[in-house]
Amino acid sequence: MMNGPDLGPSAPSPTAQDEQAPSGRDDKDNNPFAEYMWMENEEDFNRQVEEELQEQEFLDRCFQEMLEEEDQDWFIPSRDLPQGVGQLQQQLNGLSVGDGHASDDILSKSNLNPDAKEFVPGVKY
Repeated sequence: MMNGPDLGPSAPSPTAQDEQAPSGRDDKDNNPFAEYMWMENEEDFNRQVEEELQEQEFLDRCFQEMLEEEDQDWFIPSRDLPQGVGQLQQQLNGLSVGDGHASDDILSKSNLNPDAKEFVPGVKY
């Protein structure tokens, strides 16, 4: 047997005193696996996190599908009209209304009766 100041059997080691709980009991003596107890519910925690991730992914997919359906319902001329219609639309935008002198000319050449009754489809006079 070796005798020395560090190997005395009756003196408690400094680390044993540090590990004692504030209540004065040593937790390691009660449960030798205390430092691993956090792993006890690890599978439940992992399952919960996985379910939350799957739920978030599902919500993201639903939201994306909703946006796509909304895009299909909206009329977007550049997407929904053929290319020739876009040119026609530009030509229509270029048209302007005259200053009124041309309309007087058209009225003077017209052979329509201004006193005639209003035309209603399906009504016989």
